[in-house]
Amino acid sequence: MYTAKKWIYAKPFTNEPTLENFQLVEEPVPQLQDGEFMIRAMYLSVDPYMRIYTLNCPVGSTMIGGQVGEVIESKNGDFPVGSYAFAQVGWRTISICNPALFETRKPYVLADFGDLPISLGMGALGTVGNTAYFGFLEICKPQPGETVVVSGAAGAVGSIVGQIAKIKGCRVIGIAGTREKCNWLREIGFDGTINYKEDNIEEALKQLAPDGVECYFDNVGGYTSEVVKGQMKAFGRISVCGTISMYNGKPAQVIDPQRDFVWKQLMQEGFSVHRWTDRWFEGIKQNMQWIREGKIKVRETYTEGFENMPSAFIDMMKGKNIGKAVVKV
Repeated sequence: MYTAKKWIYAKPFTNEPTLENFQLVEEPVPQLQDGEFMIRAMYLSVDPYMRIYTLNCPVGSTMIGGQVGEVIESKNGDFPVGSYAFAQVGWRTISICNPALFETRKPYVLADFGDLPISLGMGALGTVGNTAYFGFLEICKPQPGETVVVSGAAGAVGSIVGQIAKIKGCRVIGIAGTREKCNWLREIGFDGTINYKEDNIEEALKQLAPDGVECYFDNVGGYTSEVVKGQMKAFGRISVCGTISMYNGKPAQVIDPQRDFVWKQLMQEGFSVHRWTDRWFEGIKQNMQWIREGKIKVRETYTEGFENMPSAFIDMMKGKNIGKAVVKV
C-alpha cells in the first residue's frame, strides 16, 4: 500500500498567505476500484486562482490545484500504466482518480509532446495555454494592426497572450512589476513595456499608445486596469482573466469604474477557460505548433521539492516567478 503526502488548508488566509496557512500530512492510499487510476505527481502547479478559490474550501481540505504525473496503477483503460496525465487532484504526491466523478476539469492523458518537457502540460500546453488562446482570441477578437495591452504580462498566461497577439499582427504592450520581467517581455517580442512599480502607468501608456488601445487582457484588476480602460478606444474589447491585485484583500485605488464603459461603449467579458472544454485539444495543438515554430517562447520558474509547495505559492503570489510557476517533486 502506498502512503501519500498532501498539503492541507490549515488556517484561513488573511491578506497575504503565509506558511501558517498550510500543514503537511500523510495518509494511506486506498486500493483501486474499477474505473479508477492512480497517479504519482511529477510536477505541480501553483496559480493565483488558488488564493481566492480556497476561500470557499473548509479548513482541513487538501489544497486545490493541478498536476502532471505518471499513472502507476490503473483499472481504467483510458489511463494506461506508464502514461502521463493531467489531473486536478490538489497538492498531493499520490492520488486516486475516477474520471467519471469529475464534473469539470476532468483528468486526461497528455498528448505526445515529443522533446518538449511534460511540465508544459500544466502550462503552455494545458490550462495556462488554453486560457491565453481562448480567452484572448475568442473574447478580444484581435485584428492586425490593433494595439493590445496585457497586465500581469510576465506571468504564465500574460506572456503567452502577448505572443499570440504578435502572431495575429498586433502591437503589444506588457505591464509587469520588475525591470527583469520587462526586459524579458521585450526579448520575446513585446513592442513596449511598463514597470508599474517604477513608471507612471498613465503617462507611460500615453507615450506607448498615443492613439489608444483596442484590446486589453486583464490579469490584475484594480488601479492598473482602470487606467488602461481610460485610454481605450471606442468599442474596445476587454477580456478579464483575473484580478490578482485584489486577491490578498488590500484596498485598491479605483477611478470611476463605469464612466469609460458608458462613454466609449466598451465590451468587457470575464471567463473561465473551461467554457471551451469541448475544444481543449484544439488549443493545445495550436500552441504546440507555435512553440515548435519558435513563435511562442515559454519560460518556467521551478521550485524543487514537494515540501516547498507553500513557499512556491507564496513567492508566486508576490510576483517572484517569470512565466509559469512549477513545483518539481
